[in-house]
Amino acid sequence: MNFDDLVTALEPPPNRAGRVNGAHEHHLYEGAVMVAFAMHLLRSEETMHVRIHPDGEHGKRFDFSVWLERRGFRKLSALGSTAYGGEYRNAIGQIITVNPKSGLGDVVADTPRGTVSVECKGGIINTRHPGQVSRLYKGLCETVGMLMATPASGRQVACVPLTEGTMRLAKRLAPRCALAGIEIALIGSRGEVVDVRA
Repeated sequence: MNFDDLVTALEPPPNRAGRVNGAHEHHLYEGAVMVAFAMHLLRSEETMHVRIHPDGEHGKRFDFSVWLERRGFRKLSALGSTAYGGEYRNAIGQIITVNPKSGLGDVVADTPRGTVSVECKGGIINTRHPGQVSRLYKGLCETVGMLMATPASGRQVACVPLTEGTMRLAKRLAPRCALAGIEIALIGSRGEVVDVRA
């Protein structure tokens, strides 16, 4: 994967100025994490259909329609009351359904080996601000917790942005997560997926 439009660069607010590597904060929003992992599933699994379930806040921060259209996915039908909800299909017949409905798993795909259900979180990937670094850690813990509370019907994956901090935490969590049947995947700024194994 080599996507150059997943990250949104924004001026840091005054309380976070000086706590960022570079002039701007690099936000890898949850919607961006979702589409990056959806594309990873289409590429790496024997599936032609992936479902994404964003909530309203995800749609405000990340433009699903524009991003998918840039990748050759044309919107064929609408779903729900949002502008971005619907079924998108590319030239080779791969389908991404964007269904703005919570409680169904952030990214879900049915494969010959069973269902893959993914919980995602986003965050600022170039920050040293303690509150934002803590938010990244909490995001990983929350995704794992959501999967632990959901009955498993196949593979379960916790997916958050890749940073030095999330990698350290993921390596510590991986052995216990593996015992619970939960995988950890980290998404880089260009959509690369790093699987963290026990």
